[in-house]
Order: sequence, then C-alpha cells, then structure tokens
Amino acid sequence: MRLVVALGGNALLRRGEPQDEATQRANVRAAVRVLAMLAADHDLIVTHGNGPQVGLLALASEAYREVKPYALDVLGAESQGMIGYLLAEALHDEIPERQVASLLTQIVVDDDDPAFANPTKFIGPIYEASEARRLAEERGWSVAPDGDHWRRVVPSPEPRAIVEAPTIAILVEAGVLVICAGGGGVPVVVTSEGATHGVEAVVDKDLTAALLAEQLDADALLLLTDVSAVMTDWGTPKERPLAAAAPWALRALDFAPGSMGPKVEAACRFAERTGRSAHIGALEDAVSIVAGVAGTLVSDARDGLEWWEPRR
Repeated sequence: MRLVVALGGNALLRRGEPQDEATQRANVRAAVRVLAMLAADHDLIVTHGNGPQVGLLALASEAYREVKPYALDVLGAESQGMIGYLLAEALHDEIPERQVASLLTQIVVDDDDPAFANPTKFIGPIYEASEARRLAEERGWSVAPDGDHWRRVVPSPEPRAIVEAPTIAILVEAGVLVICAGGGGVPVVVTSEGATHGVEAVVDKDLTAALLAEQLDADALLLLTDVSAVMTDWGTPKERPLAAAAPWALRALDFAPGSMGPKVEAACRFAERTGRSAHIGALEDAVSIVAGVAGTLVSDARDGLEWWEPRR
C-alpha cells in the first residue's frame, strides 16, 4: 500500500528530554527501525513534528543581539532541513537499497484565517509559569499552560494547498521514500499577483498529513504518537482504548485540542474525503496498526460502521 506516516514529536524528543543532537539522533534511529519494517512491504511518505526544534531555533536566533531574530516561517524551514536530514541519514543506513529524499515543503494558508487572532499551537521548550510570563512580556509572545508547565503558542491556520505536491507525487511514483511537510510545512500565503510569502504561524502537522494523503491518493494515513490508541474518558478510571470508530462518532467525543484533538480531526477528514482508512496509535505498534490488530481504525466506508467499539 501507499502509506502517509505522520510521526509525532516523540519520534525526536520526548517530554523532559534534553534537546541535544545525541538525544534526537537516538530517537530518530528508534523511529526509523519501525519505518524500515513498514517500508519492507509498503511505499511510504513520512511527515514529522518540529515543535521543540523550532522553539529551540527561535531561542538561538535571539541570542545574536546585533541581528534581528529570524521569522518563524524561516525557522520552520530550517527545522525541516535539520529533521529531514536526520531521518534521511538514518533511513539510508537502515534500508540502503531504498532511495530516500527529504523535500522542503510549503503549505498555503489564508491570510484572513481566524487562527491568526487566536494562537493555540505549542512550540518550543517547557517553562515554569513565572518564567513563561516573563518571556511573554519581554518578547511579545503568547503563552499558555501545557500540562503542569507553560509553553509558547502561535497561530495554527488551516492548510489549504501543498505547493510542492506535484514534485512529491513525481518522487513517489519513481519509488522514492519521501520525507516532506515536516512540522506541518512552512506556512505561506498567496498574493493577488500569485506570489507567495511566509507568515508567522505553524500549521498542524496532522492536518497537513491528511491533506497530503488525500492529494497523493494514499491507501491509508497513519498518525503515530506515544499512546496506544484513541481513548474515551482519557485520564479517568473509565478510560478505554477504541479499536475502531466512524468519524461522526469520534466528533461526538471530546479530545484535547493540543494533542489528540488534531489527530482525530485529521483521521476523520481523510476517512470522509477518501473513503479509506486512517489509523492512530503508538509508533512502536506501527506494523500491527497496519495489520488492524493495534491502534484505532477510523473509517467511513465499512458497512455498518456508525459506531465506536472498545479494543479488548
């Protein structure tokens, strides 16, 4: 099958880990071992997160006082290059018989998207509340609580089009394992003259992955994270993993907007628009997820799938 695989942030940096190169390389190699198992039987297009990395690059950019800090779209492009390189290097080592390419990807957004007035997307490292408020005042950031800590938040507009989609399609048809749309892609707007320019925002990587899977005519979309499945009543004694669900049933449930919510929405969009399946689950379970024995299947096509059922 042709699979679009969206790697969660845990593929590179887990919460609380040091944001150094050695840690990222070790996590990338663990993720790539799973991707290699999938690539043995399927054609892959891989996307990834970049929240911690782009935040770290933003902090590094501000260290040069004599130079104006780089804009977020430029830093997003820089993070795509860095993470794409780490993934491509590890994939070349793990499956040397496959051609691998990492492609810088731009995502068209609307300049009047309401997200620009309501920043919600977490980027960068975690802070204590007092430090987050100080940084917000000093740097003009928006900050918000993320679990027991605080992080910077930026606008997250809807992805409307993928500028490099034709190029990605050519590479995929040639049998290349493509790494693209990292961090949701670099957000750009199109002027009335047809020119593009970047904007200060981060597009949700899972929504971009759903659009990418739709445009590439993928057979399935895999949204891989650090939990085994979509859970009902998350964090309560009644918590249960879902084996399968129809999009309408998932939309009737509540999910955290900064974590599982975008994954559920991305899975629902792909299933509704294509009639094909989306899957949400743990990175280490990827092969079992494709086989249908792990994770959560989201489908709008299976007869009678107007329900949800727990995984037993």
